Amino acid sequence: MDNATTLAGPLSGITVLDLSRALAGPYATSMLADMGAHVIKVEGINGGDSSRSWPPFENQHSLYFDSVNRNKSSVALDFYSVEGKELLRTLAAQADVLIENFRPGVLATIGLDPQILRATNPGLVVASVSGFGTEGPLAATAGLDQVAQGMSGLMSVTGADAQNMYRFGVPIIDMSAGMVIAFGIASALTQRATTGVGIDVSTSLLETALSLSAFQGQRYLSNGELPVPQGNDHPVLAPYGVFRTRDIQIIIAVGNDKQFGQLAQVVGDPALVGDPQYATGRERSLNREALAAHLETLLATKPGLDWLDDLRAAKIPCGPIHNFAQVFADPQVKAVDMVRNLQRSDGSELPLLRGPLSINGSPTPVSKAPPALGEDTRNVLEGLGLDTEQIDGLIAAGIVNQAAIPVVEAAGR
Repeated sequence: MDNATTLAGPLSGITVLDLSRALAGPYATSMLADMGAHVIKVEGINGGDSSRSWPPFENQHSLYFDSVNRNKSSVALDFYSVEGKELLRTLAAQADVLIENFRPGVLATIGLDPQILRATNPGLVVASVSGFGTEGPLAATAGLDQVAQGMSGLMSVTGADAQNMYRFGVPIIDMSAGMVIAFGIASALTQRATTGVGIDVSTSLLETALSLSAFQGQRYLSNGELPVPQGNDHPVLAPYGVFRTRDIQIIIAVGNDKQFGQLAQVVGDPALVGDPQYATGRERSLNREALAAHLETLLATKPGLDWLDDLRAAKIPCGPIHNFAQVFADPQVKAVDMVRNLQRSDGSELPLLRGPLSINGSPTPVSKAPPALGEDTRNVLEGLGLDTEQIDGLIAAGIVNQAAIPVVEAAGR
């Protein structure tokens, strides 16, 4: 499959002024860029997005930054200078969306109060991601992913047991908040198409994390039950989790009575279905430890990959537990064609995961590698109508910066 589709995305023609940093906002704007939006990422002139300095690194490139900044243009600018603020207002006047994840109130201090901006750009959608929301004692406090995981209760149900609670292995709340605000932006743009008027949309890490509590949070609200970590088992369904075989651990996920009957046949003990301890989902959940021990005795007779073949043939949800070397070698991962091979502006090669969406069967394209800080400053300012002399003057005054991009000769020259 080609590395990019030539079809314009559904957000083609939408300009997003991206003032966000780190992960939640950039994750959102990477999704908007995937769908065809023109994302102008404006970064502080001294160092830019804080994630540019975060490991892991490939030479001087932060792979943390690279992972969520595909398909964007970068402008390096002094946010707090008079000239920089004026450039930001000019950019906002021509944008469809402004997204930021400053603490509440900071946007107004840099001259970008949404109501003032809409005096000249009434259709502007302003999207905000904060740590804890706009009200309450922590509203002005900076929030981070793991703090939200802990405060939301999610860590209290993740881990080996109640004495060993864990964070998720990636910043799941940041990324989920990015998805939530991207959905809010798309919804606001849909309304604007009818009304012509932009609105404010916002979420926070805490609100997003709370929404992810799903049935576990509802369990407490309705029944007063405090759920605890279940290790690698599903908290309410059984058998559903990680099981040892002769050589490896595999995941088996039985969601209903029919699948349990199929599992009993596959493992060679059809009498399990008639056992009153396991007759219904409720009984299986209550007696999960005994059921798991019995299943692992049966599963120990064959290698895990053989069991996966048998289970899949019986249409029982199952799978291996991969490390990332195994992930990218997996035939199914290869079939969905998630990796794109790009070249950064300095000529270095970058294999990069594309976005997770497809349009009419074609994966969303990655047409531009993550940008160097200020890589697109001159092009964006030219788009505002500034001439070469004006831009050179702003660069000389330290108001903006244009990254020095080396000329990369074409292969074979």
